[in-house]
Amino acid sequence: MKFHTTPLAGVQVIEPTVFGDARGFFMEVHHQGRFAEAGIDARFVQDNHSGSVRNTLRGLHYQIEHPQGKLVRCIVGEIFDVAVDLRRGSPTFGQWHATTLSAENRLQLWVPPGFAHGFAVTSDRAEVIYKCTDVYFPAGERSLRWNDPRVGIAWPVGDPVLSPKDAEAPLLDAIPDSDLFSLEA
Repeated sequence: MKFHTTPLAGVQVIEPTVFGDARGFFMEVHHQGRFAEAGIDARFVQDNHSGSVRNTLRGLHYQIEHPQGKLVRCIVGEIFDVAVDLRRGSPTFGQWHATTLSAENRLQLWVPPGFAHGFAVTSDRAEVIYKCTDVYFPAGERSLRWNDPRVGIAWPVGDPVLSPKDAEAPLLDAIPDSDLFSLEA
């Protein structure tokens, strides 16, 4: 595996080594020791799987109680996967990083606690699997508006299909300080 840093401290793109032959392929998607050596010392407790159609935009989600780190990969189709830094005091607070994840490129994105996460589907359909470091906790769930002009994400979809919750999420400047993270998160 190769671990690639991003401009957002802690967010990494993971490139697996793929072994292929006439039968197909094999790759390792998680190895605790290799991840720890790369600075990702995470214990995963929940796996999620979602399916979506083209132009669906899910996010930007985070949890203030039971914050989740997420190891995200796309196993069918292609997505534009985004992390936004929500750590007060971070030099990259409010900034974003995106990576195209696809069944073809087999990349993964590590989004640590302290970041909002979301993705847009750029293929006819996509299936996304992600491992979480903590359980889903509805009372602590929060969202950041997908099209916040202060954040300025360059989404590759013009008129996304959104849930009502995501369409009405607050802008970064309207999020109370108590609903953000400290730099140590």
